[in-house]
Amino acid sequence: MKFLYNIFITLLISAMKIGAAFNYKLKKGLAGRRQSCGIVNETFNPEDQVIWMHAASLGEYEQGLPVLEKLKEKFPSHKILITFFSPSGYENVIHKNHIADAICYLPFDTEKWVKEFTSNFTTAIFITVKYEYWYNLLADLKQKGAKIYVVSALFYETQVFFKAYGRWFTEQLKQNVNWFFHQTRHSTALAKSIGLKNSSTAGDTRFDRVKKLRERDNTVEFIEEFKKNQKAVIFGSSWESEERLAEIVASKNREIKLIIAPHDLKRVENLKKIFPNAVLYSGISDEGQMKNTNAQVLIIDCIGLLSKLYSYADVAVVGGGFHSKGLHNILEAATFGIPVLFGDQYMKNPEADDLIAHHGGKSFEDEFFAAPYLLSLLKDDTLLKTMSENARKFIDSQPNASEIIVNRILS
Repeated sequence: MKFLYNIFITLLISAMKIGAAFNYKLKKGLAGRRQSCGIVNETFNPEDQVIWMHAASLGEYEQGLPVLEKLKEKFPSHKILITFFSPSGYENVIHKNHIADAICYLPFDTEKWVKEFTSNFTTAIFITVKYEYWYNLLADLKQKGAKIYVVSALFYETQVFFKAYGRWFTEQLKQNVNWFFHQTRHSTALAKSIGLKNSSTAGDTRFDRVKKLRERDNTVEFIEEFKKNQKAVIFGSSWESEERLAEIVASKNREIKLIIAPHDLKRVENLKKIFPNAVLYSGISDEGQMKNTNAQVLIIDCIGLLSKLYSYADVAVVGGGFHSKGLHNILEAATFGIPVLFGDQYMKNPEADDLIAHHGGKSFEDEFFAAPYLLSLLKDDTLLKTMSENARKFIDSQPNASEIIVNRILS
């Protein structure tokens, strides 16, 4: 199986090289990986004790970050390395303030690349987030004495571990991972059913992070002037379906203010066609301009504001759930005590089921089912208040997962 796994990695590399000719993100990812060994060589010495966190993309990074921050507090002299598989995660974090001494792409999981990369420093603690397992890497780190943990682990029945041919993969995890900290009890039970006894339920670390969002200054210039004491719906990380939903709501209720933050700024041009009278956030020059406009729609054509914008909303519609791309972060909205609506394709997001069960959110098959519900919710102040309170209580009821995890690592 190891031989077959290495063949798979070789095929993956070849496929990505071919795909890079047609896909800009793949091209950037390949280019970034060529620089990874140089980055860690310039940043670290072989004697440096490093806490290393690997995340597939931005969502996994946000789950691992609270644990990483607490570990840095406990080990202030250790250096921090963060690696990504996806360009979307890397590009979002590298340009922001962060705690890492080095951020780079994870090299491909060949024995040669892994040994070259890890020889530049001493890994004291390695954290991989959710379900990102690279077997040559894990074996190399274990052989070198690193403590290896999985944070916010999420097992589900369709994974390779539960297939007839998955025994080798499971055995590798048994040998190399010190402990699995699972998001849910169901995930813990599945792991233990295949012999991964070194497992416990810690909860989702993202709850720790989003609770802290309330404590910061969430002011965003011009938003109060745009709202004018009217109800507002935030369409966060919107795709085509959420934008069609916004179009329906705008046509049915002219009193509602809509703030749309697309998942990709390339969608701004399309939004301008749908809403020709909309205001672009980048085009606002002063408060007077917003006070004097009757625009119903504000398009956020810059990044980094969404989690603060949710603090102004009466309802949030979070994108990604109406198709297979994956639901974006609903917890950043729910923490501010507002109902959260989204599509029903979210198999890998158990928090969505939990929010629905707590009556703080609701999912829909498509935007045409969602539209009448959203319109009626905006008119029903009693239901709106109840769902808002439920959403906040749901966030507040979650355990401090990062503290549970760090205490276990230190024990």
